[in-house]
Amino acid sequence: MQDNSLTLFSYHSWQLLFVKSRISLYVINNSNHANTGKEVLFMAPNLSHKFGKGLSPQEFIEGMTQNKEAFLDWYNRFEWTNEEDKSFFDSLKYRDDLRAVIIAADWCGDVVRNIPVVLRALETTDMPVDMLIMEHHLEIMDQFLTMGGRSIPVVIFTDSGGAVLGTWGPRPEHVQEVMVTFKENNPDREAADYQNNLAETRQEIKRRYGEGTEYQAVIVKELHELISGF
Repeated sequence: MQDNSLTLFSYHSWQLLFVKSRISLYVINNSNHANTGKEVLFMAPNLSHKFGKGLSPQEFIEGMTQNKEAFLDWYNRFEWTNEEDKSFFDSLKYRDDLRAVIIAADWCGDVVRNIPVVLRALETTDMPVDMLIMEHHLEIMDQFLTMGGRSIPVVIFTDSGGAVLGTWGPRPEHVQEVMVTFKENNPDREAADYQNNLAETRQEIKRRYGEGTEYQAVIVKELHELISGF
């Protein structure tokens, strides 16, 4: 889990504000729409230059120096609980126009919880997957901020040419909304109650994940809904 306090990230002439947990974003073009508040389409970066430059899922797991046991536990506990979801992911093996690029790191609790689910869901698709260690690819990380901060994991889906189609992360929506509320209500990191409120937020995030695997079906459903739009 990493949630920095930056509010805006400048990218060339654009300012980006990423909201919630997917590719929800509002963009202002400084040169053309200054002070108008007009929303315009942001051209997401092309990631074809990262194809084959990351780790395979197996290489990522084998290279973990932290939290490998917990990661593998969530990975091995995965089960398909919805036949419609399973059939959908099975059907993706007949498409050759999709790829996944995943920004992750082994120290992050949300990566340990969520990426095992993503990998198990994608295994049945035969979709190429490149794992990018966040610290080694900050130039990519900083183009996929969440509410202005570096939050991982980020699962980026592209077409075969590298054009970004959509993203998922860093958490299931019902979990992420806790952090969204916290950031909206606690903009001042120097406030006397900031750290206490942050601790309470992290406890609520843990509670919403739960102790079991029920959250995994939620991730699968969200991925299903996202990819269905491509």
